[in-house]
Amino acid sequence: MTAGGAQRYNLTSYRVIYGDTDKMGVVYYANYLRWFERGRTEFLRQVGVPYGAIEARGMHFPVVEASCRYAKPAHYEDLIWIETRLASANRASLLFRYRILREGEDAPLATGSTKHACIDTAGKIFRIPGDLRQILQQALAPENSSAPHERSDEET
Repeated sequence: MTAGGAQRYNLTSYRVIYGDTDKMGVVYYANYLRWFERGRTEFLRQVGVPYGAIEARGMHFPVVEASCRYAKPAHYEDLIWIETRLASANRASLLFRYRILREGEDAPLATGSTKHACIDTAGKIFRIPGDLRQILQQALAPENSSAPHERSDEET
């Protein structure tokens, strides 16, 4: 789970609200992308670089590519877990991978990824500073790893 003190994944819980669902009673597909963002935000906070601190340094990480594969629907009041991993941290880009799991189930409801460019406040590609890149490199998930998705005492 950890290497060099850095967490290799983040688990964030979320209870599906009625407003997340569509007329068929299942979670509207675009909400999964919101959940990816929630997981990514918590991952960055967990490794010590909350997004506000990144912006304070004059950088942004806009999504330049997103994918989501839906396997099973989530429903109103489901407790879901958003599993987030940093898959790569290059000179000016990041790649995150996600699994959405329902409490008590092993098979994911959805899996996906988001790719992010690093840009400055003028919107130009910006190299991730060395100190930040080092923190992100330490938090990289090992290839083909799978995090447990049981809740721990730290996540209550």
